[in-house]
Amino acid sequence: MRFTSEKRLDDGVLEREFTLGEIPGTLWTPEAAAPVPLILMAHNNGLPKGQPRLVARARHTATRGYAVATIDTPGCGDRPRSAADEQARADLRRAMRTGEPADEIFESLVGPLVDKAVPEWQATLDALLALPGIGGPVGYSGWTAVGIRLAVAEPRIAAADFFAGGYVPRAQRQEARQVTVPLLFLLQWDDEGNPRQRALDLFDAFGSREKTLHANMGGHIGTPWFEVEDAGRFYDRHLK
Repeated sequence: MRFTSEKRLDDGVLEREFTLGEIPGTLWTPEAAAPVPLILMAHNNGLPKGQPRLVARARHTATRGYAVATIDTPGCGDRPRSAADEQARADLRRAMRTGEPADEIFESLVGPLVDKAVPEWQATLDALLALPGIGGPVGYSGWTAVGIRLAVAEPRIAAADFFAGGYVPRAQRQEARQVTVPLLFLLQWDDEGNPRQRALDLFDAFGSREKTLHANMGGHIGTPWFEVEDAGRFYDRHLK
């Protein structure tokens, strides 16, 4: 892991950009006694690690005493995208706009992204836990499809906060029963991009003995800010 920039923000959080091989990422760390727990924060496919909503969540979470890290996974942010991926994204947007069947397009795009992203997250986790000042336990927040696979494959994940996605690849819908960590599941009731019933069925499938569903009115990007506060309390219970 090589740090490429460092900036102390107004809230006292230290923000550092890094690279790990071809993987670009950002790490936020608090002004707190070390070692601190770590939260991996993943945005949905195609969105950059610098997306303002993710950055705001990460900074706020760091002020609560957590190290927070995010990366641009393959084909996301500024990383190269294949012509096939770009065509699949365009086809998916068209299908969702017109109401055409989108499942097979989604599978062809997101399934391979999950397969590529999870090993990169695991390599990033290895590197982060080797840094001074970062300990455990480890939490996960964000992109549901990647989070399911990571929670199943990575025993160091102790709790997870998923942003409800009705469109989750078949493999992850099947893997959901193997997720056993404490889980907070956020659902936007009128999410235009994620069918509500599919999200509810996915929540029902999770194998966690402790799982909580928070549903709020509004569209995909309308998650209320108080859910960030609630997520903080969720992590405090399970990571501190």
